[in-house]
Amino acid sequence: MKLAYQSAHQELHYLDRAGWLRAAVLGANDGIVSVSSLIVGVAAADPSRAAILIAGAAGLAAGAMSMAAGEYVSVSSQSDVERADIVRERQALIDTPEAEERELASIYESRGLSPQTAALVARELTEKDDLAAHVRDELGLSEVHAANPLQAAFASGLTFTVAAAVPVVAAAVAPEAQIIPTVVIATLISLAGLGAIGAHAGGAPKPRATARVLFWGAAAMAITAGVGRIFGVSV
Repeated sequence: MKLAYQSAHQELHYLDRAGWLRAAVLGANDGIVSVSSLIVGVAAADPSRAAILIAGAAGLAAGAMSMAAGEYVSVSSQSDVERADIVRERQALIDTPEAEERELASIYESRGLSPQTAALVARELTEKDDLAAHVRDELGLSEVHAANPLQAAFASGLTFTVAAAVPVVAAAVAPEAQIIPTVVIATLISLAGLGAIGAHAGGAPKPRATARVLFWGAAAMAITAGVGRIFGVSV
């Protein structure tokens, strides 16, 4: 009979959010920074509002698809590697079960158990579910951290689109002479909010996350604006 895990006390953990949260924060941050930098760089070259909005809309569409596709491909590659390792581990358990059990015992011993206790734990876990024990303790994989390509692609693409819309809307409503400062201010406010929301969702300190996002976002816009102003061309 398989017993369900029961915690001795109620605990709040955030590791089960790691997969989609990483993709969502990456998508949102890239959406704000890349599109706002693109708009600022184009505006610094002094084109028309129409050119700025076209560049922003094109950057939003292309970036959203690129982020979603990139996340799907990269996470799929990770998932392929994980599945291949599990297949090899399953075959090793068929071919050399005794050696695999000794390997499992050595892992527990390296973590601080006595040789006798480590051997006992390895024996009992092997009898219960040998593959699950090796996948978890030898390969370091679990259901919580399992790669999910579609989830990562959707989270990244959606958050990129929503975040990238901020500088585009700011450029659309700002007076033509004030497009750059308006976009910069809107972007920095959005980045601060993104840093705080991401830290809150992950249970991390907010000031450090917010400062990190603000610094790199401001640096990207400053560099792109400099390129646009120096060369006087769209970037």
